[in-house]
Amino acid sequence: MPELPEVETVRRGLEPAMTGAVIAKASVNRPDLRWPFPENMAGRLTGQKVLGLRRRSKYILMDLASGETLLVHLGMSGRMTVSGDPLGQFAHNHPQTEKHDHVVFDMDNGARVTFNDPRRFGAMDLLETATADAHKLLCDIGPEPLGNDFNEDYLVEQLKSRKTPIKSALLDQKIVAGLGNIYVCEALYRAGISPKRHVNKISAPRIAALVPIIREVLSEAIEAGGSSLRDFRQADGELGYFQHSFDVYGREGEPCKTPDCDKVILRITQSGRSSFYCAQCQR
Repeated sequence: MPELPEVETVRRGLEPAMTGAVIAKASVNRPDLRWPFPENMAGRLTGQKVLGLRRRSKYILMDLASGETLLVHLGMSGRMTVSGDPLGQFAHNHPQTEKHDHVVFDMDNGARVTFNDPRRFGAMDLLETATADAHKLLCDIGPEPLGNDFNEDYLVEQLKSRKTPIKSALLDQKIVAGLGNIYVCEALYRAGISPKRHVNKISAPRIAALVPIIREVLSEAIEAGGSSLRDFRQADGELGYFQHSFDVYGREGEPCKTPDCDKVILRITQSGRSSFYCAQCQR
């Protein structure tokens, strides 16, 4: 499932082709993805100017001149790719429509944005922009980890009375938005904290120290275009590269990268997800 860096990478890739442009034609090629598309979605999108593209957690939000916002979730295999941009930022021409090209936006600047999703776990919905934050998918999400509301005092206060493993707490979208399995594993390694350690057994200074580390990991991943493990592609169709910088994720049995550590990376299962860590460097 794409995490915050992958979704932010896609959002940034779509901006040159979509922000300020008009959707000359929206084509919806099936009735649903994870759930049914909104009524007359193609008609409601066609002719609308895209005022801006935002990200909230793992969702892309496309604000339209109509006062509606298109919510997009990539799901497990969804991709949004751009072709045919007349400004030359995207070199390839429009490809032939493929079987899983479920939604296509032809922009008035000549760009085409295609949402392709073989597994159909992605989703789209149309919301009123003014009340979008109250939507059922957005209303309970915590602060953005790269924003000012996510700070040391906040995280310490949120976690001080919890008895769950720190890995589970950081994956809770009500505490912090957009974090997923990959980047929590990487952040905990850099912080020297075991994913098994319960929050109430971690000192406040160590919890506070996680905030800049989480920001650092996410910023580096965004700069690298996210992580491509299976299906993820950037908006120009290219792979992300942060997977080449993983310290622990996916490295079970490989040597720990910490100098002078002679241990290997271990993998355990927590709440049905793999956690990767070094038992010597992370306590």
